[in-house]
Amino acid sequence: MDVERIGWLRESNRVQGRNVLGEAGVTKEEAWKLANEWVAAWNAHDLDAILTHYEEAVELTSPAAAQLLGRADGKVVGKANLRAYFKRGLEAYPELRFELEDVLSGLNSVVLYYKNQKGTRTAEFMEVSAGGKVVRVVANYSA
Repeated sequence: MDVERIGWLRESNRVQGRNVLGEAGVTKEEAWKLANEWVAAWNAHDLDAILTHYEEAVELTSPAAAQLLGRADGKVVGKANLRAYFKRGLEAYPELRFELEDVLSGLNSVVLYYKNQKGTRTAEFMEVSAGGKVVRVVANYSA
């Protein structure tokens, strides 16, 4: 395959949200943009800005949700329920602040690795829809 054809494929796939192999993917730049905007929204405690990153049918699984909501499975399903959970979390932790440490990108996902105001490290796996919004989250915390 010649260089001109490879360049065309890369540009075509980028426009379509696909990687060089033609598979759906999240670029490094897109992953960092999402992560930086997400952290900025959380640090501003701006619930509406936080929620712009999520699909209506989002599903979140988190040990923090299990603790705060008293649910053994730690699941929060749907954007309305996510709003209520995040609102409760922001009220419970008015000093909440995140410091982004790293971002990983996958085919249809990103992993945000950050530290909170207490020094607890978190890795959040976020599955991203074709529309670029988060549809599934699995949060993991340092011990």
